[in-house]
Amino acid sequence: MNTKSLQTIRPGSGAVRVDRSRLPRHIPEDDHWWFAGRTRALRAVLEPHLPAGELFILDVGSGAGNMYHHLSRYGYVIGVENHPNPVRVGRARGYDIRQADARALPFADNTFDLVTALDVIEHNEDDVAILREAHRVLKPGGLVLISVPAFQWLWSFNDELNAHVRRYTRGDLERKLLCVGFSPVRQTYNNFLIFPVAALTILLSRLRPPKALKSHYFEDDAYQVDMVPTHPLVNAVLMGVGRLESYLIRFADLPVGTGLIALARKGE
Repeated sequence: MNTKSLQTIRPGSGAVRVDRSRLPRHIPEDDHWWFAGRTRALRAVLEPHLPAGELFILDVGSGAGNMYHHLSRYGYVIGVENHPNPVRVGRARGYDIRQADARALPFADNTFDLVTALDVIEHNEDDVAILREAHRVLKPGGLVLISVPAFQWLWSFNDELNAHVRRYTRGDLERKLLCVGFSPVRQTYNNFLIFPVAALTILLSRLRPPKALKSHYFEDDAYQVDMVPTHPLVNAVLMGVGRLESYLIRFADLPVGTGLIALARKGE
């Protein structure tokens, strides 16, 4: 990694200097099947295409850094988040997270080897502006990793709680990546193995009052949207399903799911 380029973006940032050896290796979100399954699926898509060596990584919409320690295995990570509560929690964990707008990133052109936006762009009316900024700050040949919720017909109260603007199909996301100059590398749906049950659960949830979950979009004392409580046995079963699905994703793009993952590259 180019340490000179790293130093040029640190002055005046107000961010912490990260000692990666002191980063948490495990956080509570890692024990929840949804977070764990998404992490495994993301790694399955990303790792076969990563260049060798230490990477300079930007995690756009990082929240409190739920992916920070996972991404840190590939190099040095900077998180960007627009909400102050997640920034505060992430910094308390020891992460380099800076408060900024994803549509106007405070970094120079051609800075990062990898940019991630994991369940981020669906929150913004101008999702293309975020993709355009990701393209700008990536080095030529750099990778962008995106995850989003899939299929507008699965819209539920959970989307309202998360302040989503839209859900995506594979074609929707591919068109937006292409229009800002990315070349798609891979796209796959995730939560494929549980899709029939998950879709039915989502549709039935429209018939009953939603559970009282906190969201940092609406409550001042929350730093993220609450994880849906899951019985330990169900959680363990779904963890196993996620492991199996991540294995499948290493070999094939899955045709349907409640989420969508895309990997794309900036031209040389």
